Amino acid sequence: MLVLGRLALLAGFCALWEALPRVGLADPELLPPFSTVLATLGELLARPALLADLGTTTLELLVAVALALPLGTLLGLALGENERLARIFDPLVFFLFSIPKSIFLPLFILTMGIGFWQKVAFGVFSTLFIVLMSAAAAVRSVRPDHVFTARAFGASRAQIAWRVYLPSMLPILLEGFRLAVIFGFTAVLLAEMYASRTGMGHQIASWGENFMLQRLFAGVLLLSVVAIAMNEAIRGIEARCSHWRS
Repeated sequence: MLVLGRLALLAGFCALWEALPRVGLADPELLPPFSTVLATLGELLARPALLADLGTTTLELLVAVALALPLGTLLGLALGENERLARIFDPLVFFLFSIPKSIFLPLFILTMGIGFWQKVAFGVFSTLFIVLMSAAAAVRSVRPDHVFTARAFGASRAQIAWRVYLPSMLPILLEGFRLAVIFGFTAVLLAEMYASRTGMGHQIASWGENFMLQRLFAGVLLLSVVAIAMNEAIRGIEARCSHWRS
């Protein structure tokens, strides 16, 4: 039923998108019909240049996530296990987390240029605090009596980490990772839109500036499908581990 409900909602959204410009309730120049956007997307996907830009954005995101996840997890573990460190650094972490990361984008451009690693660094910076806070919350969610019992039975630190901490932390960590990937995707696209010569963000910005709305909506549709696919893939892994919450 859930899948059917989602498909019905998607079909209704696409039908509404198609109908609004067709019946004159929206200007076709500003909101092209869904079928036109879909045809434009098919044309764009046949171009090697667009696939190369999509590959560049995907690679930047994967590298940023691959760096941010372990680093944020380790920092979160340290803050979650050490109350003294948490009291010192928690205000700073919450302060940086609450600030829109786009404010710092010009600083990354000034220090690192507009190349590949600037996008990766900004993606890491934008996702790091989400992972850090999720990991710290996951550590604090582990029941102390479980750790005490494992130690009483002579479990080593590695066994406690693998058999006690990981099962208790993984559902919360995966939820944080899912949000981090989406935030990282947005950060990489924003960095490409602001200053770049390649990537889907650069293409989206170029189409918008030149009022090429059919291509703009086609690019947004493509990125939306990619983001939804990533989100659902991680959600599927999260669902498989949901029984560990108990």
